[in-house]
Amino acid sequence: MQTTWKPHEKHGRLTAQRDLPDTVYAFPKQRKEPLTDAQHVRNAIARFDQVIGVSDADRALAFANIEKAAKYYNVDLSETSWRNLGVHPQQNREEAAAKGVATKRARGELKEAAGKGAATHKRKREDRQQG
Repeated sequence: MQTTWKPHEKHGRLTAQRDLPDTVYAFPKQRKEPLTDAQHVRNAIARFDQVIGVSDADRALAFANIEKAAKYYNVDLSETSWRNLGVHPQQNREEAAAKGVATKRARGELKEAAGKGAATHKRKREDRQQG
């Protein structure tokens, strides 16, 4: 399989994820799973089966890109096929998320969880503005 991944040589902080070229992603068409360093390669391997809305051809390309990036960043990859990483995303993912929201609402924890999420987004936005 022909890979599309290329190492990203731009140094310093990026102002946003959109600053990354498509060539640094495992799934370039969907711009999912950036492969910018060894930690991101490991993360892409761990989350491979969580990417939804992609074809088998997209998964094959993503695995080839992960292999190439793993070799570049000296990450040991024991899997030999994308099928070893998971064929399908987690089943009933949307339903499980809805159930979690309902549970937090029943416990009165929904506003607290939303507040934490909003604080995280605000912190990220401020970090981007400073960088």
